[in-house]
Amino acid sequence: MSTPYPFTAIVGQDDLRLGLLLNAVSPAVGGVLVRGEKGTAKSTAVRALAALMPEVSVVPGCRFSCDPASPDQACPDGPHAEAAGVSRAARTVELPVGASEDRLVGALDIERALSEGVKAFEPGLLADAHRGILYVDEVNLLHDHLVDLLLDAAAMGASYVEREGVSVRHAARFLLVGTMNPEEGELRPQLLDRFGLTVEVAASRDTDERVEVVRRRLAYDDDPEGFAARWAEEETALRERIAAARALLPRVVLGDGVLRQIAATCAAFEVDGMRADIVMARTTTALAAWAGREEVTADDVRQAALLALPHRRRRNPFDAPGLDEDKLDQTLDEAAGDEGQGDDGDPDPGPDGGGDGGGGGGVPPQADGDRTPPQGSEGDDTPSQAPDSAPDAPGRSAGAEQQPVAAAEPFRTKMLSVPGLGEGAAGRRSRARTAHGRTTGAVRPQGALTKLHLSATVQAAAPHQRARGRSGRGLVVRRDDLRQATREGREGNLVLFVVDASGSMAARQRMSAVKGAVLSLLLDAYQRRDKVGLVTFRGKEAEVALPPTSSVDAAAARLESLPTGGRTPLAAGLLKAHDVLRVERLRDPSRRPLLVVVTDGRATGGPEPVALAGRAARLHQAEGTASVVVDCESGYVRLGLAGELARELGGTAVTLDELRADSIAGLVKDVTAAGRAA
Repeated sequence: MSTPYPFTAIVGQDDLRLGLLLNAVSPAVGGVLVRGEKGTAKSTAVRALAALMPEVSVVPGCRFSCDPASPDQACPDGPHAEAAGVSRAARTVELPVGASEDRLVGALDIERALSEGVKAFEPGLLADAHRGILYVDEVNLLHDHLVDLLLDAAAMGASYVEREGVSVRHAARFLLVGTMNPEEGELRPQLLDRFGLTVEVAASRDTDERVEVVRRRLAYDDDPEGFAARWAEEETALRERIAAARALLPRVVLGDGVLRQIAATCAAFEVDGMRADIVMARTTTALAAWAGREEVTADDVRQAALLALPHRRRRNPFDAPGLDEDKLDQTLDEAAGDEGQGDDGDPDPGPDGGGDGGGGGGVPPQADGDRTPPQGSEGDDTPSQAPDSAPDAPGRSAGAEQQPVAAAEPFRTKMLSVPGLGEGAAGRRSRARTAHGRTTGAVRPQGALTKLHLSATVQAAAPHQRARGRSGRGLVVRRDDLRQATREGREGNLVLFVVDASGSMAARQRMSAVKGAVLSLLLDAYQRRDKVGLVTFRGKEAEVALPPTSSVDAAAARLESLPTGGRTPLAAGLLKAHDVLRVERLRDPSRRPLLVVVTDGRATGGPEPVALAGRAARLHQAEGTASVVVDCESGYVRLGLAGELARELGGTAVTLDELRADSIAGLVKDVTAAGRAA
């Protein structure tokens, strides 16, 4: 077994270390999510924490780590007779991103269950992590069905495995620690809320500190055991401090005044539900115990808020995590003042614990008014009131670059899906053969049986019962009789946006609406677990503004800063998209693409721009790429160029109004790859 890097040897990263240590003192805090760029010691710190955790006493021979003082009555290895427990180190169990469901929750031997009535159960990672640490690296890339299982276990403190009516339950209480790089995509809100605390980490910009990081890492790589020995004294002292804080924790007093501060803070920052209040209360007591105090102070409440609230304030993936510290201080001061007035309340109908930092009045957090430009805010420049169907509005040059325009408010869009039946990664967009979903048939299992098709298995075994000497009521089932259920669910796709940023799109009102529509589609892609990419074209060329990624907020940031102006090299944009899709087919052949072209359909610049754009579009059609054209043409006179482009692509065209889910044109619009036009 390799020697882990000492926790006390980690340079800097104070918030990361504090978040982990508070969970070591009080596992009830609920775990920690570590967000940050690659190479910032996230995984190193988590693995080093295991060496500091106190040992646990377990029932000898129990595969589920039952506590001998209070063994689980439903333990599959039970019932346990009274016996002295054995001590062992707390485990750190790593959940790989590509793990199977059976590896996470355990596997039940269906063949023995049907033929012998025996619950032969092989424990999974949730059983191994019971009373220890469950560590998920790159937790934001975890498949949805594993996230659901993880949520259930974290909420109930138990894991259930069911196969066709045969079920096994065992305790699964663990410290959940996840690390992630936000550039690779965000977490589902349900899982995000399950983490008690969150910390942001980044590489130090201090030269001396960076030098020390490199020096220590090189020393560790040269001699891990010798390096760990040099830090043994500090590790022992930290381990003893954790044990002392755990012993002090039950005596920490959480007064009514502190509880009012916690409640006022959560209300002021408009966090959903009551979990934040509970997590903050547990975190403040852990902070007090860690400091060796028996009373919680206002400073503890402030620190707890900085750790427990930032990730709970996000309303959509475009909101940046964080907390307004000035507003936090004001809220704490007001709550402390209210407490000093007794129970009569504050007669002043002004701030009600939320302060005047922008959190009241029903204003969504972090809206800041920077996405929807206020009407009439442009002064004398009022082209938004005039039709902009002409290629260039009066007074503007098609070749002049315009400053980026803020996006209009996002809206709920119709679902755009890829036709046919895919086999890509689990998601929520297009039909696909998946491990979960409705049962559509049965096949012979090629490997381990995971989803039994009971009726097909019985039908396969029934004709052979006499030959197998069946004499009782039980069914004689053999391996060849077992049938695997085939299921149909939904997959995630690669949604590649090709956005026209030319001069014909530069009218402020139109470009604002276009950006709002793309943001809406990006939000839809986030909810449906898609990968997204962004290609833009203007002037003389096209560029890949964002290579395919799972981070829709990165795509939103690139879109927000997108300037407009110049001619319309539509063919260049389509050819650049073709190159991107060609590379992605090699990287991930099972993930089917959906091409979304956002344009008014005009093509200018260079020789025969319209004909060249048509040939580029037919290239996508020849490869069967599902596509949709979002028609941005407006005004009284419409040329219908976007519809013609959709026919060349073999896809369909929708207007900005038709893209809305509440449009009377219908609730769902399938994208075909074979010539249907709007």
